[in-house]
Amino acid sequence: MIPYGKQNITQADIDAVVKALQGDFLTQGPTILAFEEAFSKYIGCNYSVAVANGTAALHLSILALDIKKGDKVITTPITFAASANCIRYCGGEVVFSDIDPTTYLLDIEKVKQLLEASPEGTYKGIIPVDFAGHAVNLEAFRKLANEYGLWILEDSCHSPGGYFVDSNGEQQRCGNGHFADLAIFSFHPVKHIATGEGGMITTNDEQLYIKLLELRTHGITRVSKKFINTPSFAAGQEVVSGSDYPGWYMEMQHLGYNYRFTDFQAALGISQLSRADFGLTERRRIAQKYEDRFFQNPKILGQSGIIQGHAYHLYIIEVADRLGLYNYLRQHNIFAQIHYIPCHLMPYYKDFGWKEGDLPIAENYYKHCISLPMYPTLTDAEQDFVIEKVLSFINK
Repeated sequence: MIPYGKQNITQADIDAVVKALQGDFLTQGPTILAFEEAFSKYIGCNYSVAVANGTAALHLSILALDIKKGDKVITTPITFAASANCIRYCGGEVVFSDIDPTTYLLDIEKVKQLLEASPEGTYKGIIPVDFAGHAVNLEAFRKLANEYGLWILEDSCHSPGGYFVDSNGEQQRCGNGHFADLAIFSFHPVKHIATGEGGMITTNDEQLYIKLLELRTHGITRVSKKFINTPSFAAGQEVVSGSDYPGWYMEMQHLGYNYRFTDFQAALGISQLSRADFGLTERRRIAQKYEDRFFQNPKILGQSGIIQGHAYHLYIIEVADRLGLYNYLRQHNIFAQIHYIPCHLMPYYKDFGWKEGDLPIAENYYKHCISLPMYPTLTDAEQDFVIEKVLSFINK
């Protein structure tokens, strides 16, 4: 069986997890901070906050950005539903905008049209997605967002290590905090870095970082300078000399969640992170081989040529008979996948008035897209087999 994505667990990963399990902490221990610091260094940001999964990362980010009932946020329809659902968790209104037909990313011109056609203050923020590993040009989005007073939450689940080239010719790594207020990552098994479940939020904003730490753990703070109640109340007696709070004291100041990460997941993450560059190189090598075999084939549509900075979480082609190819590959134990059913046509979002025809580029893309196997341990023989079967189907 050849899946579309697959984790790679080595003996070094296993040893790291066993060592963590034999340690003093299973959760809320020092290994989590060590992973956060290592991830910040890899991405190039100031702060990282490890959480339970990518969806939790999105939810906490939206909470930290103070989205409330009725607030409108723009995002892409071609993404996993969580990118949009996080807005709904806080009672916000999801406004989908169409994609660019060549990059499959949120089309900045379409977003600009939305903003220009609406009264000032209509929208609060934008959630662009580095779909398939293709980095969004956040420099351009930041300029647009600044014009309208919007925040940016970058969904980088597909793109750790990916980058775009800015107007100065410099590489801007996804999630580095230079243009987005917050960015999020996922450590699901098919992602570049796998911890079973898990996610990360990155930022360069210290205030957002502090808020995220509290929201991650029930909205509780143990920082004495932030306490609201008096030392006397905290001590449970009428008079306390000085201003010291007892060692046990903490305060819940916000409605937060238990979205914590574990130490043994963090140990696995650190071990996986040590191989991140190798995995990225392998993904790009595999993508190049697909390109070499598929490039200029008139029956294979979609992206052409290797894209600078692409992290290749997915390798997507478009074909006329997508269903036929999907079933044909499965008959040969090749389990390709479809990414994604447009979010605005999910029954939940159709209840808000979204319908077929609203976002024609995304809808047309969905009719033809298919994701081929893409993971670092895919062998040359396996990839050759996939290529052979794709070509035998479309050329018949």
